[in-house]
Amino acid sequence: MKKMNIYKGLGLIMIFLFTACEKVIELKLDDAAPVLVIDGGVSDQNEVQQVKISKTYSFTEPNKFHGVSAAKVLLSVDGLSSIVFSEVSPGIYQSVKFKGKSGSKYELSVTVEGQTYKASSVMPARVPMDSLTFKSYDFFGETKNYVAVNFRDPAGVANQYRYILKFKGVVEKDVVSEDRFDDGNKVTNVIFYELNDLIKGDSIQVEIQCIDRNVYRYFYSLGQNSGSGGPPVAPANPPSNFSNGALGVFSAHTSSIRTALIK
Repeated sequence: MKKMNIYKGLGLIMIFLFTACEKVIELKLDDAAPVLVIDGGVSDQNEVQQVKISKTYSFTEPNKFHGVSAAKVLLSVDGLSSIVFSEVSPGIYQSVKFKGKSGSKYELSVTVEGQTYKASSVMPARVPMDSLTFKSYDFFGETKNYVAVNFRDPAGVANQYRYILKFKGVVEKDVVSEDRFDDGNKVTNVIFYELNDLIKGDSIQVEIQCIDRNVYRYFYSLGQNSGSGGPPVAPANPPSNFSNGALGVFSAHTSSIRTALIK
């Protein structure tokens, strides 16, 4: 009986020692001043083009879109004609329906609270997607299935591509590549989004965009931050192509879309 009491006493002492070592550390998270974020693009599809304007929020605020209203949004084409974007909901601005043209230079001008932010992008030549195919790989005895994008890269031209995979209308994967080692070749690029959880009859949509170098740098950096382009790096804002410290990107791009059915 005495031995049991000794053990019980030792246990109480050990619990006291461990709890006594705990120390509450309070993190001081300073709120940074809100920064303007502009996300816009022009495609070679005959459609309504869109620009989203918002502001960053503090660490303690809920994660939501802080749309900025009453902005003046203008798009110039080759330094000549201008297209006015109208606000359709807080922070969402749209143009009339029009089709972008490869080789043209588009400059977006956004004026908010007396400050003007500009970005430009030249729309590359269109590279059509030939097909989507399925690829299977074995990882530690487990077979995993993915979709691959197939196309012919034009020879003698530096090309950058963006791949957007959607399932049920939701973007599940957004990655980029360049043709440094594939110039002029038939290319098969695998999008590493597992298809194993999809069932027969499901379909996925893949869009391939031809983008300019500055837009590629933005999305490549974004992928590095999230770890989707390899081991994650120290977080930093991707290199925006907007002036005056605005975050975000403006992209003039071509688009080729295909749908794959899970059988």
